[in-house]
Amino acid sequence: MNDGEIVRECRELVLREVGTALESVADAETEAFMAALERAETIFCLGVGRVGLAVSAMVKRLNHLGLSAYMVGDLSEPAATDKDLLVIASGSGESAIPVAIAAVAGGKGVPIAYIGSNMNSRVARMAAVKVRIPVGTKLALPDEVPSGQIMSSLFEQSVLLYGDIVALAYSRRKGLDLHALWRRHANLE
Repeated sequence: MNDGEIVRECRELVLREVGTALESVADAETEAFMAALERAETIFCLGVGRVGLAVSAMVKRLNHLGLSAYMVGDLSEPAATDKDLLVIASGSGESAIPVAIAAVAGGKGVPIAYIGSNMNSRVARMAAVKVRIPVGTKLALPDEVPSGQIMSSLFEQSVLLYGDIVALAYSRRKGLDLHALWRRHANLE
């Protein structure tokens, strides 16, 4: 097999897996997540590692939509209250930082939305809203969709695209003019 064939095979694998993963997300879970975003005065988001990069893109897009969103730990992050929402993306729901931040948020009465694969995790048990992307995690649970990709790439890709799907659905629900959203795009670049 030459390099071109390998690349095509890998591209087809990634696109097929991401499509399968996102088609597996329950519509009712997405509707509940969108409602929670809409109710929140401020949205705080957390993901670690490559998941954090995907979640950062979601924060950016939520701000483009006119919502107030921050990454947990950003220098400009305001105080969270019970009128806000903490969105945690973690495939396993058992990573140390997401578990610790969820516990702090819970102690302050901040509602939590969990995007992950493990609905029996500590983060999932603390969350009021749960979105399951049923892909393989480091826990290798029996009901996870297997992946031929490196480590948790499928989860990370799915979180990035799920954020865009939610943003587009929100914009359509609100009847937003997509071109007009450019006025909220960074302009000092």
